Parts: sequence; structure tokens; C-alpha cells
Amino acid sequence: MDEPAREDGRQPVLELRRLCKSFGGLKAVHEVSLRVMAGDRKAIIGPNGAGKTTLFNVITGVFPATSGQVLLFGQDVTRWPSHRRIGRGLARTFQVTSLFPKLTVLDNVLLAIEGLRLSKFVMWRPLSSYRDVYERAHALLQEAAFQDRRDVEVRNLSHGEQRQLEIVLGLASNPKILLLDEPAAGLSSGESAEMVRFLARLDQHLAILLIEHDMNVVFDVAKHISVLHFGEILEAGTTDAISRSTKVQQIYFGTG
Repeated sequence: MDEPAREDGRQPVLELRRLCKSFGGLKAVHEVSLRVMAGDRKAIIGPNGAGKTTLFNVITGVFPATSGQVLLFGQDVTRWPSHRRIGRGLARTFQVTSLFPKLTVLDNVLLAIEGLRLSKFVMWRPLSSYRDVYERAHALLQEAAFQDRRDVEVRNLSHGEQRQLEIVLGLASNPKILLLDEPAAGLSSGESAEMVRFLARLDQHLAILLIEHDMNVVFDVAKHISVLHFGEILEAGTTDAISRSTKVQQIYFGTG
């Protein structure tokens, strides 16, 4: 069943309807409902074991949902495999970096783009002949202000720059919504601040949903926060409302 258009004519990029995921008797995700519109910057926070990464895995098709629905642009994709969801406009990054450290920044981006195409590189054809792939790669690097590092081997980038590059690779599929799984994980305070600036430079029409433990990053990037606790949405609201919530402070921050 397709999602009817909203009164303002807009439709959610992503919608979760009472989404559940159980592992035997464990309800890792329970009745989670969420809407993300084009250009939204939303975050999901919660203590370790709250079900955040499991939720992302269900949204992206890594895990099948036990019940409920995942909709992209109003289309039910709950039973779709991950690659079909990518084709529909969904992209995701992971907590652990998965780059090719001995290749250059440009080579990593080229491989990410080519990996999404039906045709593949031919070993006897020079790479320079793939003009459209190169143009797309340079455009991505330009948009992300990474052009000056295109010829640098990834292993020579700082950890913060590697995390940013992973997001650039996530943009290779030209997504409409980007799921970021702890983009500031392992970063110093200075690198986290640079990550915030990097995310602010991304296309404002791109919807972003992130999981993050660094509250400074969450409050600087997100406009709306959902608090996950034992697989359920405990509370949701603006960043100001969540920062003032006594319930959230008691359960998530361990105060009160």
C-alpha cells in the first residue's frame, strides 16, 4: 500500500510504520514509527544495546523485519533486498571504515561508482576511457571539498578524513536519504567539529538520519531527535526539547 500524499503535497523520503525486529524472544526493535522528509536532519540516540544499529539493518535490508513496514517515497520496500533499496535512493555508512588504504582517494571513489553500475571495468581498457565515471567522481570530490586530496593514498589521510571519505562513497549512488552509523566514532573533538562542518556542506535537499553517541555532533547536526530505549522510541522531539527532557536525562544520560 502506497503512502498517500500529505496535505502540503510532500511525501516522506523514508517512513517506518510500527517496525519490529525480534531475535527469538528478544524484541530488538519494537513498534518504531518515524518519518523523514527531504532535507531533514534527524538523529537516533540511545544507550548501547538500545537497538539503533539493528534498526538501521532492518531499514537497509540487512535484517528482515519481523513485522511493520519500511517505505521509501511511499513504496513498501520491507521485503526488498538491500541493492533494490539503494536503487530507490537509500544509502548508508557503517561504524567501521571499509576503504582501500593503499589506493588513492580518487581510486576509492571510482570503485564505489563503478560498483553500482551494470557494466564493470574491463582490465584491458584504460581507466581514463571511463569518462562518465571520472566526471562523476570529480563532481563528488568537488561537492565534498575533497578535490585537493584526490591523489592522496587513503592510508595517509587522518582518521577524520577517512570517515568523511566514507560518506563521499555513500553519495556515489546519488541517494535521496543517507543513513550515517556513528560518523564521529573514534574522532577527536577537533575532528568531530570538522565532521559537523563537512555534513553542513552536503546538499540541503539530501535527508540525513544518523546514529551517534557524540551529543555535540547530534545537537549541531540534527534538528529532530528520537530516543531509542530497549528497542522502542522513548521520546522524540526537537533538539531543544530532548536536551531539556527529564526522562531522557534520567534514562539516557544517567542523571536525576
